[in-house]
Amino acid sequence: MSLLDIRVPAVLLRIDRNPFHHGTLGAARSLGRSGVEVHVVADSAESPVGASRYVRKMHPPPLPGASPDDVLAVLRRVADGIGRPAVLVPLDDASAIAAGRMRDELAPSYLLPSMPGTLAERVADKAELAAVCASTDVPHPTTLIPDSPAEVADAMRRLGLPVVAKWSRPWLLPAGSGLRSTVLVRSVQQARELFLRTEEAGSRLLLQAYLPPGPDRDWFFHGYADHSGAVRAGGPGRKQVSWPRGAGLTAVGCWTPNTQVQALAERLTHELGYRGIFDLDFRRCGVTGRYHLLDFNPRAGAQFRLFADSAGLDVVRALHLDLTGRPLPDGAPMAGRAFVVENYAPLAALRAAPGGRELAWYAADDRAPGRVMWAQWCRHVSRRLRERLGTTTAPTPRLIPRAASPSLTDNEKASS
Repeated sequence: MSLLDIRVPAVLLRIDRNPFHHGTLGAARSLGRSGVEVHVVADSAESPVGASRYVRKMHPPPLPGASPDDVLAVLRRVADGIGRPAVLVPLDDASAIAAGRMRDELAPSYLLPSMPGTLAERVADKAELAAVCASTDVPHPTTLIPDSPAEVADAMRRLGLPVVAKWSRPWLLPAGSGLRSTVLVRSVQQARELFLRTEEAGSRLLLQAYLPPGPDRDWFFHGYADHSGAVRAGGPGRKQVSWPRGAGLTAVGCWTPNTQVQALAERLTHELGYRGIFDLDFRRCGVTGRYHLLDFNPRAGAQFRLFADSAGLDVVRALHLDLTGRPLPDGAPMAGRAFVVENYAPLAALRAAPGGRELAWYAADDRAPGRVMWAQWCRHVSRRLRERLGTTTAPTPRLIPRAASPSLTDNEKASS
């Protein structure tokens, strides 16, 4: 018998047009294996997720850049088709922010954690996050926000080269602009050119001190803050391989106990009054040894299935249990467990995994998404090679996989 209330369906929401987002598939499998009826509101044109046996139905998503009212209209149409209340699971920052803003309007069709409607937007905003860290005494790289080209040059001198440039609200970046949410800049001129595109980007440019990557420096924490504020499920993980290498999303991660990272995550969410799923990125400073918070994602991270404990609890199942009034089981952490994204780290998927392992795409009980992914991935790589060799000039959509949202793209997470 399932621990979850299978009378209550789940709706997974993702506005980002990214067919290779394995976190969406992970959420569908996690809930579907528990007997929950899963609906996915996401782009289905090329997504392997639609091939999963655990997806009841794919629904057309809001258009990129959709207003909260547009998102609300889409979700209401989905709710009308389902005919009973459902747990809403946002899977990118834009979705989480829209859901937070419209919590009252979405009720009673959708179940959502109870917290201030602007909190998700506040922590996802890179400029606001710097202020949040300062107020809660959580280490954060020194961050400056220039208001003019002259201030850009002054900030670069104060921070020292190279510097990390970030757009404060990356979910607003227009598709096809070529702008990345985060980039490592190595000259004042490069930073000025970015600053001059502020209006196009839709949010402020931040310049941040660069924390070099290194062995055992990149960490993340996934968790679920329940209705009482207690952090349940999830845990601390270490990024072993990233894609692109040395930057970007987690290609190989390992569940690794870390009391300092755990304490920072619990203190931060407690002081903010945060409720729901969250995904934090940290980098340890090689000089001071302190863990600096780089990103606060107010939704499930793509590799959340790494943290499935001995009771089978992960953050998505914790959300469903808590919102339907069911107790969360007390499982033991599975330290040493690994998570591998096969198309980014194919060799790692073949190595022995003594601590246990979950693959992002392949599953013995749900093989079709893996087959579709490899077909799509081969076409994607071939197209990229043709573009680099200059054999085609036709514009193509930016389909490079992302770790988070339409805002957190295939970026060089230079200090993240």
